[in-house]
Amino acid sequence: MSDAPVVHIDPEPFWNDPYPALATMRAETPICFVPELNATLLTKRNDIHTCEKNVKVFSSDQPGGLMNELMGKNMMRSDGDEHRQERFVYYPAVSPKTVRASWAGQFSTLADEILDEMVAGDSVIDLVPSYATALSGEALKAMTGLTNITYQEMDAWSQAMIDGVSNYAGDPDVEAACLHATAAIDAAIDERLPELESSPDHSLLSVMAASGMPVANVRANIKLTISGGQNEPRDAIAGAIWALLVHPQQLEIVQRGQATWLQVFEEYCRWISPIGMSPRRIAAAHTFGGVHFEPEERVFLMFGSANRDEEHFADSDRFDVTRDTSASLTFGAGPHFCAGAAASRSMVGDVALPKAFERLASLRLDESEDPVRFGGWAFRGPLNLAVQWDQ
Repeated sequence: MSDAPVVHIDPEPFWNDPYPALATMRAETPICFVPELNATLLTKRNDIHTCEKNVKVFSSDQPGGLMNELMGKNMMRSDGDEHRQERFVYYPAVSPKTVRASWAGQFSTLADEILDEMVAGDSVIDLVPSYATALSGEALKAMTGLTNITYQEMDAWSQAMIDGVSNYAGDPDVEAACLHATAAIDAAIDERLPELESSPDHSLLSVMAASGMPVANVRANIKLTISGGQNEPRDAIAGAIWALLVHPQQLEIVQRGQATWLQVFEEYCRWISPIGMSPRRIAAAHTFGGVHFEPEERVFLMFGSANRDEEHFADSDRFDVTRDTSASLTFGAGPHFCAGAAASRSMVGDVALPKAFERLASLRLDESEDPVRFGGWAFRGPLNLAVQWDQ
């Protein structure tokens, strides 16, 4: 364990809203050990930006980590040549060029199909399952190559794996649900592989399998893609729509053309980070920021805190679509910068947000339903979003 100052949290309020506690940490103990999480937290933007790039100390390779044990070792849990080799195979399928050429059009078509069905139905609906989850899941089905499953299965499996890899309390039911999800993904992969061998496409499953990547690595990287690639855009779609509805002056700025929909996406992900934390293992004794770290201890890089660091973002608790977000760490930094960033920006900023406000006339919150609730600190997003619009 590091010799960082000890800071206690109450897990339930921290899950409901981590930002007050993180603000106190940034101000008083920017590097601190939290016994309830059994980890040392880095909360300042510059500290995280520096340490994330120092992979010889702050290593993503976690042999005994929950992700490796439950999902198999993927490129997120490797460093150096091993990471570069797998990323070299993976990245072309989700690069900005491929997103523009192959995926952007599909995202647009999928969004239109989902909105067509919504417009034809009841004008009062919960946007989290009906739009955000559906679009994120259908897009991820296409990108992974798992077109033989439903978007509801994609979302459920993603959530089960997210819960599993953050199951630091060791809840056996959470672990069992995660293992059930990973087994179901393996079965779906097994069903699709022969089809993709005879009719290859641009999907990740097809590209990785054709490269000769071992099947175990293919499985692990597909699971990695599902665990992060479903919840982040889902939560960003629903969350950004909510943010604009409760900040109508910000929506007016966008609708007047004074800010872009992509700026909305970037600012929302700074303000309420869908992925708020990334774990690291200390690979060698090291001193940083006046704190000594011991080998094999666990460190959490708190991206959600970095994105509200007052040294980089004035009035950081305020949602402002005109803000310069270039210092944010929404997608991480260094060699583990999120490979799916271009796809997420395209799906949410270029497609999901503008189409929702274009197609759903006078979109507004449904005040007769339960208030919108958010949850999570490692992964955070709205749990419900009841809205209505004019037919």
